[in-house]
Amino acid sequence: MNIEFAHKLNLLGGEREPFFFVIDYAAKQFEAFPLNALPNGILYQLEAQNNALKNFTCKAFSWQKTPPFKEHYLSQVDAVIEEIKAGNTYLLNLTAPTRVNLSCSLENLFYTANAPFKLCYHEKFVCFSPERFVQIADNHISTYPMKGTIDASIPNAEHIILNDEKEKAEHVMVVDLLRNDLSMVSREVRVERFRYVEKIQAGAKELLQVSSKITGKLDENWHENVGDIIATLLPAGSISGTPKRSSVEIIERIEGYSRGFFTGIFGIYDGKSLDSAVMIRFLEKTKEGHVFKSGGGITLLSEAQKEYDELCDKVYIPVF
Repeated sequence: MNIEFAHKLNLLGGEREPFFFVIDYAAKQFEAFPLNALPNGILYQLEAQNNALKNFTCKAFSWQKTPPFKEHYLSQVDAVIEEIKAGNTYLLNLTAPTRVNLSCSLENLFYTANAPFKLCYHEKFVCFSPERFVQIADNHISTYPMKGTIDASIPNAEHIILNDEKEKAEHVMVVDLLRNDLSMVSREVRVERFRYVEKIQAGAKELLQVSSKITGKLDENWHENVGDIIATLLPAGSISGTPKRSSVEIIERIEGYSRGFFTGIFGIYDGKSLDSAVMIRFLEKTKEGHVFKSGGGITLLSEAQKEYDELCDKVYIPVF
């Protein structure tokens, strides 16, 4: 748990002070600002909540991507599967960076992209995420794990994705993990909806995404403990693995690069409720150029080539 981060959010929540927050995957880098003192350079959208400019004109842009070296990624998938066989993990989210040549600003991408959750952070990175982390309202906390994706244009796509044994096993494991996570911070935890299908836009493609909804009850004084709640749940189960601690150790050993803010979280507390998102569909500006970070869940049933294809398919900008 990041004690400093949790303490700051607890203080703001205890005062019912609306705030913005962002925290990286490793829970080492974070920012939290009262909304009335939010610095320039931070643009956010969490469904209806946003601070976007009304008159921004999006410019046309081009981009080219250079996928990760396939053989290296396939060897990483094999290494994860060996860890699964050894009983050290059952589900692990393996990610990798893709080099991108981009002809516009990250702010332009923020306004161009179509996604329910978006963040542009000081021209350092932009994300356009389909995945909520947790939502707190009316003394209830909810999380919405997303596992299982298929091209909507494939005949019988919904039937195929819901009956795919690998995808089903992966989804069941992450639901079980997040149910246990919510049990650490709330009571009467239950799965309200299990494996329902939603449509999302992925660039020119339309995808079907399988999600579930898990909820729990909080005490009325959750505002004073909002930082502890968030910190206890990090990192998000859908982008780490189960068991979480050993999976995170394996990720650090096998991935071979720093995720940074990728797969971290950001959110808004408005004084009454909280909403937050997982930072996936993530493009970062580095000294060496732009990098798009993506990944997917590995289980014992995973096929390395299919996992590589999924990794590459997730490198897209969901334009309107």
